[in-house]
Amino acid sequence: MPQREGLGSSRPRRDMSHPGFRITGATTVGRLGFLQLDELEVVPPSGRPVTRIVVRHPGAVAVVPIGGDHLMLIRQYRAAVDTELLEIPAGKLDVAGEAPLETARRELEEEMGLRASRFESLGNFYTTPGFSDELMYLYAAYDLAPVAASPVGPEEEAAQIVAVPLAEVPDLIKAGEVRDAKTLIALWWVVAGQR
Repeated sequence: MPQREGLGSSRPRRDMSHPGFRITGATTVGRLGFLQLDELEVVPPSGRPVTRIVVRHPGAVAVVPIGGDHLMLIRQYRAAVDTELLEIPAGKLDVAGEAPLETARRELEEEMGLRASRFESLGNFYTTPGFSDELMYLYAAYDLAPVAASPVGPEEEAAQIVAVPLAEVPDLIKAGEVRDAKTLIALWWVVAGQR
């Protein structure tokens, strides 16, 4: 009998499989920076092998900083879409041995110059499972205090911090001001928590 993952599980199993589908081969076809590109041979229930390209990612964290009746967002340039996006702070799990919560603390300080004395895990999710295994851990951060920011890279150096009243979050979403998936997930969580 197949194992079932509990709904309350804190981390999805990385080795999940689906009855009838088997990965029978994997070849790394490229590496660039923190990313690895793999070509997988998958045998579906039909028995006819197919090839799938997968981007391997170390994982990431994202934080929704909530201070009183405001939440804090960051507006920064993203080269992949050649525009500025309004987002919550986030970062890769790229420090060896660093737990996701510690990465969340570090990213909040680096990007926004904020330290939180309380964090709440909001769960985790795959960002783009159609082609990548990136797993993102989402946290809410409370009891914020300013600290010295230490931005990493020109995008963070040029970024703007934006305070958004919690009451305005639904309108911000409806107006299409937020087009970043992790931020939409976090903001909908905020909206749901206010009802």
